[in-house]
Amino acid sequence: MSQYPKIILKPGKEAAVLRFHPWIFSGALTFLKSEPKEGDIVEVFSYDQAYLATGHYCKGSIAVKVFSFSQVVIDPEFWKERLSKALELRKKLGLMMDGSINAFRLVNMEGDGFPGLIIDYYNGVAVIQTHTAGMYQARHEISVALKEIFGESLKTVYDKSSETFHNALQATRDEILHGEIAPVTITETGHKFIVDIEKGQKTGFFLDQRGNRMFAQFYGKGRKVLNAFCYSGAFSVYAIKGGATLVHSVDSSQQAIGWTKENMKLNDIAESSHTEEVADVKRFLTQTTECYDMIILDPPAFAKHHNISHNALQAYIYINAQAMKRLNRGGILFSFSCSQAINREMFRSAIQAAAIESGKKVKILHQLSQGPDHPISIFHPEGEYLKGLILEVE
Repeated sequence: MSQYPKIILKPGKEAAVLRFHPWIFSGALTFLKSEPKEGDIVEVFSYDQAYLATGHYCKGSIAVKVFSFSQVVIDPEFWKERLSKALELRKKLGLMMDGSINAFRLVNMEGDGFPGLIIDYYNGVAVIQTHTAGMYQARHEISVALKEIFGESLKTVYDKSSETFHNALQATRDEILHGEIAPVTITETGHKFIVDIEKGQKTGFFLDQRGNRMFAQFYGKGRKVLNAFCYSGAFSVYAIKGGATLVHSVDSSQQAIGWTKENMKLNDIAESSHTEEVADVKRFLTQTTECYDMIILDPPAFAKHHNISHNALQAYIYINAQAMKRLNRGGILFSFSCSQAINREMFRSAIQAAAIESGKKVKILHQLSQGPDHPISIFHPEGEYLKGLILEVE
């Protein structure tokens, strides 16, 4: 007899689950006599009573987010084993082999079998963000498991779920689950960055761009560079270390520009090779008379839902067209979208439209994605949220 509430699917609705897709939509469920509470662990069965999966019950269009396709007891040891598996993958990727990198994503939601959970590791500090009630309720068990697998090297576990999960029934607040908060400095491929886990965007730093920043270091040599939507200036540091003659960092946030300045000092970058500006990037691209040899566009998500994807595409077209106009002949454009609602084909079409609007001939040099510590389940293509192109603009 199952110890968890039982969910029965309508006839013929088990196909996606049998293909290991971790989302079960509300329309696939039969009528429930006693509906589970949001966040409850539930077991899912086919209409003919065959076990299919175990997951967290959710309110909304996605009714169950599956974290196990085996009928097992979900206890602290389950979370520990799953986290250990995620850590082992990062070790295989070489992210903990030497001192050149001490920050990485430990858990990337569905990609690691944890729908609704992100954990980023910053040099002894683990930052948790939950996106579902079930993962929020499991945060203390997960914190204990983290302490067990990392041992004394883990100084702090910080839950930063207030901006990602909240509803009328369950108010969330950021809280320290272990240790205490202190200033965090990380090393990424030899470069140093401060990470403000409390005030910073997301968990504090954008680890998914690590590999893509290496391209900025490679292409930066001898170029005048604009880093738009610079946040804390990581792309700027890489470009300068690669030999850029001048990097101009622009962001609408005064605080982000402050972090950028700190990171320049942390990496011993001369003031003569870098300038910062607080400005709206769209307005800046329209009004500036400066031209650049390389521009990096890494904006925040313009679309978080499919119903506003058209407006988002127009925004991508606009900023990319403006950037193309501000590039010298033969310039390099790095353009990214982190909007999950915009797929790779849609993004590429937006770049094509921007090229037409700007009257430029454009070639694709590289097609980019999130780093390997942000894995994507082959059964869950929706997990590919970061799209990037490196372009030559003739």
